[in-house]
Amino acid sequence: MALYEYVTQDQLSGFDKYKYSAVDTNPLSVYVMHPFWNSMVKILPTWLAPNLITFTGFMFLVLNFVILSGYDYDFYASADGHVHVPSWVWIAAGLFNFLAYTLDGVDGKQARRTNSSTPLGELFDHGLDSWACVFFVCSMYSVFGRGASGVSVLTLYYLLWVVLFSFILSHWEKYNTGILFLPWGYDLSQVTISIVYIITAVVGVETWYQPVIWNLHYRDFFIIMILGCLFAVTLPMSLYNVLKAYRNNTLKHSSMYEALLPFFSPTLLFILSTLWVSLSPTDILEQQPRIFYLMVGTAFANVTCKLIVCQMSNTRCQPLSWLLLPMAVVVLLVFFGVVQQSEIVVLYVWTAVVIFAHIHYGVSVVKQLSDHFNIFAFSLKKPNSD
Repeated sequence: MALYEYVTQDQLSGFDKYKYSAVDTNPLSVYVMHPFWNSMVKILPTWLAPNLITFTGFMFLVLNFVILSGYDYDFYASADGHVHVPSWVWIAAGLFNFLAYTLDGVDGKQARRTNSSTPLGELFDHGLDSWACVFFVCSMYSVFGRGASGVSVLTLYYLLWVVLFSFILSHWEKYNTGILFLPWGYDLSQVTISIVYIITAVVGVETWYQPVIWNLHYRDFFIIMILGCLFAVTLPMSLYNVLKAYRNNTLKHSSMYEALLPFFSPTLLFILSTLWVSLSPTDILEQQPRIFYLMVGTAFANVTCKLIVCQMSNTRCQPLSWLLLPMAVVVLLVFFGVVQQSEIVVLYVWTAVVIFAHIHYGVSVVKQLSDHFNIFAFSLKKPNSD
């Protein structure tokens, strides 16, 4: 793979000055998970590279997505009258999700334990987290599906965007304040998802068919949880922290335009993908929801990774990601009916392009920063050692 130097010299200089600054006030994380992670990290061998831990955790989420794609490609398997996902898959999903969450919690502790903390480690961790959003959302969707007791693919599309917006809020916050305030919703959601997978394996998806109280189903409580985490916790806390920085005169970007720059590309991505859904002559979201979600989630991760690079290097966020330009062309082709007979093929091809572009970006950036810091990404050995 021919690599490209995506990180500019100014950004490399910014990475040299970078100091990690994060605040975690979530009671679940502080009083339960961190003590657990502190115990778990002691089990790991000291030769194990933190980035390898991060990547392994991410691949557990990808594995969940792949396995459930085989058993529930179109999200109908949990509906009444369809062949359900086997119980062992839900057990595996619960274990894999919790393992991914645990590894995501211990990678930083392993870095400090082995004195191998670098800006690359944080970028690698948060970059994969941005991509992980789409994988755990799609996997969780298979529990309820799109049947009578589930939610429509359009509703899930908007819920996916709620999760994506919740994620980028924290990094927008750090872009403006210099401090990463870890969102409360993440820990609660990961523990809940892991438990729900195991419960589903024991009691079966039929349990989710029945209303819990009045006419409220379990799916309704999950929707309330997702929306509540954003509008009652994440968004108010982000706005409060940015406002506090403004009042203390510690805000990094004084103008409203500069402060809101990180939202431009994600907003454009939302507009383009929503236009595609709305204008599709073949009702593409109904036909291929899994691939459409994957395309949106991967494009979002690419946009977010570029924001994280700017945020960590203390450089200006670019208002437009180049990946959105060809996507705009694709949406225009859909609008004018040029691809009406081959829209599904276009979606698959464009998704492949987006995935390749994002992997190329990720590999290139990791290689560039590894060379810059004179380290191996997945080993604690030094490049110049024997």
